[in-house]
Amino acid sequence: MSTLEIIAVAVSFLGIWLTARRWVLCWPVNLLACALYFKIFLDVRLYSDMVLQALFGIAILYGWIVWARGKEENGEIVVETLTPGQACAGLAIGAAGALAIGWIISRYTDAALPWMDATLSSFSLVAQYWTARRHAASWLLWIVVDACYVGMFAIKGLWLTGGLYAAMIVLAAMGYTRWRRAKHAAIPAV
Repeated sequence: MSTLEIIAVAVSFLGIWLTARRWVLCWPVNLLACALYFKIFLDVRLYSDMVLQALFGIAILYGWIVWARGKEENGEIVVETLTPGQACAGLAIGAAGALAIGWIISRYTDAALPWMDATLSSFSLVAQYWTARRHAASWLLWIVVDACYVGMFAIKGLWLTGGLYAAMIVLAAMGYTRWRRAKHAAIPAV
C-alpha cells in the first residue's frame, strides 16, 4: 500500500459517491482518480486496466458533456431508460472487447492476469458508457464488475484498492436505488 494508492482510493470513493448522487462535480473528481490509477496499474503491470484509465478519461469528458446537457430545469440529472436491445448490444460489445483485448494482452505483453484484466476492462467501458448516458442499469453492471475486481486486486496484493472496490459495490447499490427512484419520480402518473 503506497501513499499514491491511499490518495487514489479517497479520490475514487468521492467520485463514485458524487456520481451516485447525480452531481456533475463527479466528472472532474473521477478524471483525477483515473490519472492516479493509471500510474498505479502501470506499476503493477495491469496493462488493460492502465489503458482502461486512459479510455475512462475520454469517457469522463464525454459523460461530463452529456450530463451538462441532460438536466431538468431544477438542475437534476435526468435518468434515461436502457432498452433491452441497448443492453444486449452493450453486453455483446463487452464480450467481444474482452476477447480481443485478452488475446492481444496475453500474446504481446507480460500482463499479470491478461484475460481477467481484459474482461473486467471491457465490461467497465460498457458500464462507464451506460453511466455517461445516464442509465440506472449501469449500476447493476458495476456491481458485477466491481465484485470481480475485488478478487483480482486481492490476487495482486492491492488490498486497499480491493477494499475500495468492495465499498464501490455498496455505492453502486446505492446509486442504482437512487437513480431508479429518480426515474420513477420523473414518470408522470397516467
